[in-house]
Amino acid sequence: MTSRLRVAILLGGPSAEHDVSLVSGAAVVRALDRDRFSPFPVRIGLDGRWSFEEAGADAGAAADAGSLTLAEALERLAASADVAFIALHGPFGEDGTIQAILEAIGLPYTGAGVAASAVGMDKPLFKRLVEGLGLPVIPWLEVSRARWLADWPGELARLEELARSAGDARLMVKPAANGSSVGMTLAHDADERTLALEEAFAHGPRAIVEAYAADAREFELAVLGSDDLEVFGPGEIFPGHEFYDYSAKYEEGVSDTTPRADVDAETADRLRHLALAAFRAVGAEGMARVDFLAPPGRLFLSEINTIPGFTPISLYPAMVEAGGISFAELCARLIDLGLARAGKSGASPP
Repeated sequence: MTSRLRVAILLGGPSAEHDVSLVSGAAVVRALDRDRFSPFPVRIGLDGRWSFEEAGADAGAAADAGSLTLAEALERLAASADVAFIALHGPFGEDGTIQAILEAIGLPYTGAGVAASAVGMDKPLFKRLVEGLGLPVIPWLEVSRARWLADWPGELARLEELARSAGDARLMVKPAANGSSVGMTLAHDADERTLALEEAFAHGPRAIVEAYAADAREFELAVLGSDDLEVFGPGEIFPGHEFYDYSAKYEEGVSDTTPRADVDAETADRLRHLALAAFRAVGAEGMARVDFLAPPGRLFLSEINTIPGFTPISLYPAMVEAGGISFAELCARLIDLGLARAGKSGASPP
């Protein structure tokens, strides 16, 4: 008889998405089948220190007392876990950093590998890649803090040309490598663009500026698997705010979503085709949520999220569940996929 698989649920993290990650991680801890798994939360603080909880502990109650440095934590993690379930969002957790760390200690983990995570998190890099492959993306520009400081009039002129070519003064301004709409601003006119860029630069040295897609529907699709891929959705978002900002994403009752968008068969097939193309383009594994903007008569690939939200109102698990896979089964399948990539079986040694 084999013992239960020891699963370290990594949650929190030193990013602006720390609180969202805590919710996602706690949901995974609750969902895992205790007959097969022995899950324990590993909370990474905003200060980068790690706290371990006993198997069966409530992830939301993880304490800071006795927290460990990275080196101490990795030694303990390697000794106490058979696999890591990464429930981290944003920088450090979703950009290839934690993936590289886990590779270094030889611990299998869920989701995409180092390269796919890095490309998926870096919005300009992702857009260059998929645009080069012929996938449709909305007109965009990258602005660095260095160029902004050296020649802000010239950079504003570039943004003005982007808005003029799109026929709309509004521009979406985002940090180049962040998630959950953190640091994202809709600049309605030229006067708001400076403040929007400064907000984006507060979260990193680069920003991405996109033309505004007026009257666009917002679709999301869920991709699951590594070799044999399944696609679920499209789902649709109905933002409760002017755009799908942080509170619209995570505060209950602000926005509406549906895991089954009301679209014709041709549009649904096109969305699924593009979602698979984006997933394969970055070399993703395990899971990803692929987002789209669809203004009247157009369809644009927006971004890929290699660690989508697993909160109670997150659309990724809702789309998968609408396709017949429960949340608990989804979590177990992601663990199995991570073990298979590492060439390991789904049970710990006797």
